[in-house]
Amino acid sequence: MKLSAEDIKKILPHRFPFLLVDKIIDMEPGKYAKGLKCVSQNEMQFLGHFPEKSVMPGVLILEALAQTGACAILSMEDNNGKIAYFGGVKNCRFKRVVVPGDVIELECEIISQRGPVGFGKATAKVDGEIACSCEISFAIN
Repeated sequence: MKLSAEDIKKILPHRFPFLLVDKIIDMEPGKYAKGLKCVSQNEMQFLGHFPEKSVMPGVLILEALAQTGACAILSMEDNNGKIAYFGGVKNCRFKRVVVPGDVIELECEIISQRGPVGFGKATAKVDGEIACSCEISFAIN
C-alpha cells in the first residue's frame, strides 16, 4: 500500500511546518510503513539550525520516524480518526548528518501493542546509510 501527501493528511493531524513525511512508499496497516522525507533548504528549522551550515535536527528526524509509524498504526480501521501520541524513545543513535538535498528513507516496524500503547523499531537512512536508529513508543487516543 502507498500513500500520497494528500492521503497522509487524511491520517495524521500534522500540517506545515510539522508534517515531516512526504509520502509512504510501502505499508501494511498495523505492521510497518516505509516513507520518504525530502529535505529542502527552504524549511523553517534551517533559519537557526544552523545559519552557516544547515543540519537537520535529530529531534525532527525522530519525529519523521514517529509520523511514519503513526501512518501504519492509524491506517488500521479501528484507529480511524484517532491520534497517535509520541510516548518515548530509547536506544537512539545518530550515525550521520542529514542536510538539505538529502532524501531520508524512513522505516518503522510496529513490534508490539497492548491496548492503546505500542512500540516500534525505526530506522532513517540516506543513500542506504543509517542516519538514525531507535525504538519508539506511542499511545493512541
